[in-house]
Amino acid sequence: MPRATNAPASRNRRRKVMKLAKGFRGSRHRLFRTAKPAVDHAGQYAYRDRRVKKRDFRKLWITRINAAARAHGLTYSRFMAGLRLAKIEINRKMLADIAVRDAAAFTLIVQAAKAQLGTA
Repeated sequence: MPRATNAPASRNRRRKVMKLAKGFRGSRHRLFRTAKPAVDHAGQYAYRDRRVKKRDFRKLWITRINAAARAHGLTYSRFMAGLRLAKIEINRKMLADIAVRDAAAFTLIVQAAKAQLGTA
């Protein structure tokens, strides 16, 4: 009796990997043997970087808020402390957006923080 190859399942498994390898360069998108490790590695990077993206955006927002606050004579940490004392609850994403798009509104927020810090 001939050996059973499980051909449909093997073909489907290979096709799935090759579909994920679309856009890769060289043999990584042509040959299963090189595509499989490339796809596995790409998946590991994707998993990790979904978490890193959150850190990167928070860093970007803090940098933008710091730059805008320093233009008004406050450091980032003093500005955030002033917001806390003024009971202004606004997240960093929104603060950064306001700092970039609406300078007048950000100035009002900074003034409220300064008033609470006593450095007007």
